[in-house]
Amino acid sequence: MAPSLDRQGYWGQPTSTLDWCEENYVVSFYMAEFWNTVSNLIMILPPIYGAIQTFRDGLEFRYVCSFLGLAAVGVGSWCFHMTLLYEMQLLDELPMIYSTCVFVYCLYECFKQENSLSLFPIALLFIFSVTVTVVYLQWKEPVFHQVMYGALVACLVLRSIFIVTWVYPWLKPLCYTSLGIFMLGFLLWNIDNIFCDSIRATRRTLPSGVGVVTQFHAWWHIFTGLGSYLHILLSLQIRSTYLKYRPKVKFICGVWPALHIDPQKTS
Repeated sequence: MAPSLDRQGYWGQPTSTLDWCEENYVVSFYMAEFWNTVSNLIMILPPIYGAIQTFRDGLEFRYVCSFLGLAAVGVGSWCFHMTLLYEMQLLDELPMIYSTCVFVYCLYECFKQENSLSLFPIALLFIFSVTVTVVYLQWKEPVFHQVMYGALVACLVLRSIFIVTWVYPWLKPLCYTSLGIFMLGFLLWNIDNIFCDSIRATRRTLPSGVGVVTQFHAWWHIFTGLGSYLHILLSLQIRSTYLKYRPKVKFICGVWPALHIDPQKTS
């Protein structure tokens, strides 16, 4: 991660353990990393719509929690990149763990009876979340958080591939689209971290309207936000298909995918 530039803004000197490649307080006096902040809208607005639609369709509350969990990550990330304060960094990073635990529960419990509650995986994921939280609060090492988050994502990937390979192969396009978009974001996240000095040097030579394209951490938000949203749709489609509902993917304004569930079950 690149060190913070000397330019000061509304929130003062950064106290976070991470400072990303976007130059601080260049676009706005009130946002430390403007593009890394506003790019979180993709993780806030669509999931809120998804939560409302899922609630209206009368689906299980765990899926409402999935959408709201993703929105919470977006809000936390917004606050973190806007301020670069340590407290806001935790508001970003810890909900990543908590929301992904909800994703894991939904995907691994998708072939159970409707409205059933499995206490063992809930307890296991709760203990995992508490342990990660306690350790991370004491040992402020971002790599620890990244490894724990990566382990949860790996669980999702393995389970998703198993389901679309052996149970519902017709869901492969949605599964691999979600995975591919997420991995593209992960690739850009790594490029932004590893080649930050070169990216900043190149950005200074470009017009401002073109240089914004090189804000790869903002692209990480966009692609992982979309990939995570599509994963929730995949999880919902698997669950509603198993329960013999009639899931239909519709596109809001002809662009954004959303899942609508026919309340009548198939015979």
